[in-house]
Parts: sequence; structure tokens; C-alpha cells
Amino acid sequence: MKNIRNFCIIAHIDHGKSTLADRMLELTKTISERDLQEQVLDDMDLERERGITIKSHAIQMEYEQEGETYFLNLIDTPGHVDFSYEVSRSITACEGALLIVDATQGIQAQTISNLYLALERDLEIIPVMNKMDLEAAMPDEVMDQIVDLIGCEPEDVIQASGKTGYGVDKILEAIIERISAPEGDPDKPLEALIFDSVFNSYRGIFAYFRIFNGTIRTNDFVKFVATGRKYDADEVGILKLKPEPRKMLSAGDVGYIISGIKESSEVKVGDTITQVDRPCETAIEGFKDVKPMVFAGIYPVDADDYEELRSSMEKLQLNDASLTYEPESSAALGFGFRCGFLGLLHMEIIQERLDREFDMNVITTVPNVSFLVHTTRGELIEVHNPSGLPEITHIDYIEEPYIRAQIISQSDYVGSVMKLCIDKRGALKNQVYLTSDRVEITFEMPLAEIVFDFYDKLKSISKGYASFDYYQIGYQKANLVRLDILLNGEMVDALSTLIHRDNAYSFGRRICEKLKELIPRQQFDIAIQAAIGAKVIARETVKALRKDVTAKCYGGDITRKRKLLEKQKKGKKKMRQVGNVEIPQSAFLAVLKLD
Repeated sequence: MKNIRNFCIIAHIDHGKSTLADRMLELTKTISERDLQEQVLDDMDLERERGITIKSHAIQMEYEQEGETYFLNLIDTPGHVDFSYEVSRSITACEGALLIVDATQGIQAQTISNLYLALERDLEIIPVMNKMDLEAAMPDEVMDQIVDLIGCEPEDVIQASGKTGYGVDKILEAIIERISAPEGDPDKPLEALIFDSVFNSYRGIFAYFRIFNGTIRTNDFVKFVATGRKYDADEVGILKLKPEPRKMLSAGDVGYIISGIKESSEVKVGDTITQVDRPCETAIEGFKDVKPMVFAGIYPVDADDYEELRSSMEKLQLNDASLTYEPESSAALGFGFRCGFLGLLHMEIIQERLDREFDMNVITTVPNVSFLVHTTRGELIEVHNPSGLPEITHIDYIEEPYIRAQIISQSDYVGSVMKLCIDKRGALKNQVYLTSDRVEITFEMPLAEIVFDFYDKLKSISKGYASFDYYQIGYQKANLVRLDILLNGEMVDALSTLIHRDNAYSFGRRICEKLKELIPRQQFDIAIQAAIGAKVIARETVKALRKDVTAKCYGGDITRKRKLLEKQKKGKKKMRQVGNVEIPQSAFLAVLKLD
């Protein structure tokens, strides 16, 4: 055990942790030159293109120092705020963490929030300043930020470059010297933490775990504590570039278990594995069911593809247990699914994967969050969808989820960042200058307000400098109304939204104007209305295409013209009763992008 080191890498998106991991794998010869490619651990095309880690990975490296061989288990973490629960489980499985900061950008919000998670767990932090080879690097300024943040000595900060490999050997030495070996007793009852799982179409689910106490052998009869399920361990082993089977693993080891599990819902990240005949007394603390934060409807563009979409969703859920979905139907869009996501990036990734991996063409409705509705009878209903709202007369009050948002920006942009947050109904809680020109602003605001386009706006007003992180703090009472869109008096349920009463008028007005541009003209007038309950608050009319029926009347009596116009008028009236209005796909997308 004394030669094992378990560590993770903490960084903001795009600070170069996957590249640095590549250099470490290269230096320790974990990977042959033939297999080497950029960002080895990011094996999804999407991850490579966007330069983000979506799924965390684990890999074992062997490194020799002063004649001894050390086993270094790297547990990679995603860098985006949506996946912070997975990050917290990966951190729990380690004794130390590399804190990677980009020398050209300095400390960002996600770095700080993940660092706090690591400090709560008493991890040894090794600060690394990456991208030192770039001309834009500001080593002195960034060094001061790191020293201020974790209170270390300047000489403790390792300067490195993931691209050129400079400083990587120092990082490996620091991991061995500064991070303590795992503690634990191989003779105690088995106690192992699941920090990730992947699906393999031939062998079922591989659960990745870290053993704190005890020993696990092939063919042991094990139990997953949170789900209460029992399985035979068909195979256990360690994680190299490909899984390598072992006869047994004991305290301190990081490995995988295959036990023929087919359902991803049975393996929960953060769960504890123990033996059936010698169970541990308490489960490892910190486990919670991951709850979706953002909900949206996903519908096939062609109604015949519904069954195909269902099977695509099932396959996706095998790889991504945090996706939840249930069938729903809409009058405007037919049959589809109501899906729950961890956040907006997660939603975007699921859409992209449906398109790429399953070739599914889908419509996504306006994303919204879950609300708690208190009825006049004293019931409590959780509503994920505006159409599921009870009648207005039955509602006592509605509560919506609130978040605490931490934004780190350059001090030049403080004014515009504050204006953006206050426009989104935010309340300023705190403002701290980290350095003379970097400021951390803390706001409390409704989650519903950041679901739309908050992140994009924040990036554009701060010229890409501001970084943003949030966590949920509970529910607060809100003055919300359901805004319906009517076409010729028919409600289009897919465009309904729950919105704050103060913003309802302007939002309804803008939707009507946008739909007027996008809905093609028919032979009859189309009324587009925004309504709260029975009260219409905005209206636009798409004018009818009109044939000039009086063109053939040259002069003559006015009654001849009037007769033709009356005949046309009757035809239009009849047409309005029978005709229905198709909403083009672009209209749904435009409502999503309404500014």
C-alpha cells in the first residue's frame, strides 16, 4: 500500500488538464507511442471537438523513482459546473489533487468551487501553473493568485506545460513526495466507493471503485448498499488503458468490477460496495441521488420515429445514468419524452449525441426547471411542465428553485455583469476583490432565469473573461404565471412557459412578433395571441394572402364588385373554421433563442 498514490486533477474548462494527463501517460510509458493521440482519456468525438471532459476516466500509471516502483492512480474529473456531483465523488476517492491553473487566464470560478470540495475532504493540493510555453503567460500575476487562494509558498507551485512536456517529471515527483499513501485495513470488512460506471454492450456495466477497507476477490458475493442489490463479482481488475483482470484487490486500490449488470440505474455514483457475508457497518458518507435541474420535452420531427427515439434514449441512458425521461404527449408535437438534465451543457450534449450516434432528428421544447405548487387544499405538487400546472383557482402559491451563483470577472466588467444579474431577478450577496483587477461576485437568483441564455450573455458582456459556477440553495416563493400562446384561439402547449409576472408582458409581446415573422401566410387571417389564463396580453395578426377577385370588373355597378367580395368573405370564413396552422420547426427554435 505504501507505493500507491491516488490523485485527481482539478481545473476549469480548457485549462489543459487532458493534455497534461497525456504527457504523464507518455512519461510513465503507460501508453505506447503507437496508441498515442491527443487527449487520450477523452474518447468521445464530442469531447475532442469541444475540448471539454464530459465523462470522467481513471487510469493507473507505474513510475520508478530511486529504484522503487510506484502505482499512480489518476482519477480524471469533468470540468463543467453541470457535473459537480461526479467531481465530488472522484475527489472523495483520492488522497491528493493537482490544481491546474492556466498561466494565461488565472483562476476561474470552477477551479475555486472544486478546490473547496477538495479542501473539505482534506486532500493534499499540488498547485500547477500550466501553459508556461505561451507568450501570453503571466507567471507572476497567476502565481500571486494561487498563493493568495491556497496560502502555499511560491516555490510549492510547479510550472509546467502540457504541450511541450516541461515540468511533468516534477509533477510526478511531487505526487509521490507530497501525497500520502492510502490508509486502510485489508483485513476489515470490504468498503469500496463507486465513483463512476461505463456501459459495455458485451459485458454490461463496469463499475469503477476505490477500496477504503477490506479485500475483494473474483467470484465474491457483493452487495451495493444504496440500491440493496446483490451480485457475483465475475471479474475485478485494475484500470490501465484497457481493463486488466486481477485475482484480488485490497485497501487503497482503484479498480473495476463486472457483475453482469445491464441497467445503469442499478449502479449509482457514490454508492458503497461491501460483501454480503461480512458487510461494513456504515456506508461511505456523501451519497445522494443526482437530481435533474433542467427539464425539456424532446419530440421526433417525424411522428413515425417515436419508437426509434425511445430505443435511442434507452441506449443513451446506459451510458449516462443522470439522464431521466418519461413519455409525454403534446397536441402540437405528438408523442415524445419529458427529459431531465443536470444543466444546459448536459442538455446540449444529449441532443448532439442523439443526432450523431443514433441519427435522430428531434425538436426540443423550451427548457424549464421544476416548481413546487402549493394548492388551496394544502397539497404539494412538483411540476416539471407548464401544462401540468393546476387551474389558477386551485393554486395557493408557487415556489421556484434558487441558486447561489459565483461569478469571477475582470473588474472592468463588474457594472455590466451586475446589471445582467439584476435583470435576471438576482440579489447581490457579496463582492470580493481577489486581486486588484479580478473580482468575485456572489448573487442569489432563480434557477429559471439562468436556464435560457444567461451563460452566453455573460460571456459576451465580459469578452469571454467571466467564469460562472452555481449550486442550488433551496426554494423560494415566487409570483409566477403561465403564459400561453394561442393560434386562432387554439393553445399551442409546446410554447407555454412559466414566467415571472413582471416579465410576462414583454416576453409575450416578443414571442408574438417573432411568430408573426416565422409563420407562413395562409388564405385567411391568423391571430397570434399571448394570454395569461383568460386574459390576452399581446396580439399580432398574420394577414391573409388575398386574390384580387374584383380585377375583372371594369367599371359598372358597385354591387357587382360587392357580390364578389361577399362571396370571397364567406369562403375565407369557412376556410378559417376548417384550416389549421402548421408551426414550422424554426418557430420553436426561435422562441428558444429569443433575446
